[in-house]
Amino acid sequence: MMRIRVESANGVGRITLARPEKKNALDLAAARELREALRGFAADHDVRVVLLAADGDDFCAGADLAALNALLDTDSATQLADAEALGDVFRVMREMPQVVVAAVRGRALAGGAGLATACDIVIAHEGARFGYPEVRVGFVPAMVMAILHRLAGEKRAFELVATGRQVHAKEAFELGLVSRVIAAANFDADIEKFVSDLASSPAGALRTTKRLFYDLDGMSFDDGIALAARVNVEARATAEFREGIRRFASPLQKP
Repeated sequence: MMRIRVESANGVGRITLARPEKKNALDLAAARELREALRGFAADHDVRVVLLAADGDDFCAGADLAALNALLDTDSATQLADAEALGDVFRVMREMPQVVVAAVRGRALAGGAGLATACDIVIAHEGARFGYPEVRVGFVPAMVMAILHRLAGEKRAFELVATGRQVHAKEAFELGLVSRVIAAANFDADIEKFVSDLASSPAGALRTTKRLFYDLDGMSFDDGIALAARVNVEARATAEFREGIRRFASPLQKP
């Protein structure tokens, strides 16, 4: 049985976690399905934005504990393949040209919190909760730390993974884990408007903006400015830029 649903329309690709009876917990099959769906959208020039959402009351409760239990006595190669599957999802999200938006309702815990925060933009329902409770079951929030410490800063990130406490949407926003928080009454409509507006932006400019944003990570200031200048010049040569500048420079557009 498929763990996700995939569809696309009007420039928006949609991936929905579809195991609400398991609180959308992730196993090897789910991670692989996510990876292939993302790769499919990455190669689709008609898709400008990808929305990751979930069925049921919770976004994702993290790893499927029954699946982990079944792996307890397997060899290290099997364990590594299982662990790397979710890491592959995180890498594809970062590398794909489209902007990936998470719509988080309910709980996003452990690998589920990592899955949400691996997205480029995270929109949280006002009742959403985030947490990294792995230490409480003798586990380590290993891969999610590669993302978390970049978002929340060293001290706050370590406190989250060391205590395993859950944070509500408002605190998650203050910590930098989410991009914005939306009231319950407006959540579905506002998510749809957000991704629709984003998909209406010039596709080339949006893709280049994402690529440059992450390429700057780890660069020195001088190298970053030099790269940004080259990208600036490349953008000026595009038909999107020329059309946009001419449109706004036209006397018909002036007051």
